[in-house]
Amino acid sequence: MMKPIQEIFPLLNQPRQIVITMHQKPDADAMGSTLALKHFLVQLGHSVTVISPTNWAGWVNWLPGVKEVMDYEKDKQKAESFLNKADWLFCLDFNIFHRTKGLTERLKQLTCTKILIDHHQEPDVASFDYGVSDTAKSSTCEMVYDFIVDSGHADKINTEIGECIYAGVIGDTGSFRFASAHAGVHTLVANLKSRGLNHGLVHENLFDNFLENRLRFIGHILLNRLEVFYEYNTALISIPKSDLLKYQIKTGDTEGLVNYPQSIQGIKLVALVIDRDEERKWSFRSKGEFDCNTFARKYFEGGGHFNASGGRSSDSLEKTVEHFKQAMKENEKLLQ
Repeated sequence: MMKPIQEIFPLLNQPRQIVITMHQKPDADAMGSTLALKHFLVQLGHSVTVISPTNWAGWVNWLPGVKEVMDYEKDKQKAESFLNKADWLFCLDFNIFHRTKGLTERLKQLTCTKILIDHHQEPDVASFDYGVSDTAKSSTCEMVYDFIVDSGHADKINTEIGECIYAGVIGDTGSFRFASAHAGVHTLVANLKSRGLNHGLVHENLFDNFLENRLRFIGHILLNRLEVFYEYNTALISIPKSDLLKYQIKTGDTEGLVNYPQSIQGIKLVALVIDRDEERKWSFRSKGEFDCNTFARKYFEGGGHFNASGGRSSDSLEKTVEHFKQAMKENEKLLQ
């Protein structure tokens, strides 16, 4: 059974070989939390390597330390050497190994100490030796902040750590819009500001860091790929592969697109599906009492949070869209 993460606090002062990893296609919270933790652990004398299962969006490339992050798919042999030497493995912003794509089986095989820090529902606690799983937390970055403070090392929070943590917090709270932005989140930000955080710079780096083609792509999608089902208070965006190619869309360019239809009056559920090479990827957002996590798990092999989740399908774009419309109709009462 997973032991409380507090039990490793006394062990932090003994230098170790540490690997930190995250879910595939890491977002601001995944990348920010892993880098914040790395910057902290290095100050304690540990040798730390961050390994991403896949590539990542260009808009996180400004984060302090991202140049040292290894892409497992690109540099598998070198990454393996670090995994083989690891005393500790920190798993951040995911709670079950299959969220790491090609790293899945490798992580299962590792015999080192495995430590979880995550805020998603239904963790696979049997796979971890120590950890903390708290769905009430706004982000994994908030949890890394707590980890540093609770372990008695608040003095180690420097500019680099502050920028990484703030990036994940605003990413996962929708810039403090979502219900997850509880009072403690604002206290955290106030603390970071008192330590010299330039929050405006972080916002610019995250949200004003795209190419013109992405803006034109968004216009095209909202004009031509958005369906609104008012009788079900639901909006659907389905994006074919041809659109991605036409507008030269890269990893991360579709981030935030699922949030646009939430601005329509009365909408309770938004679904976005993108036709990727290997599968169709779903994102879901809801307002109020509609449970995205249960919906994604039931219909699309996914999960996540109550009001934000993801899923997948091996069906064609047309078939998975039909499947969604049927699921929407089955949930009519819950969407009223």
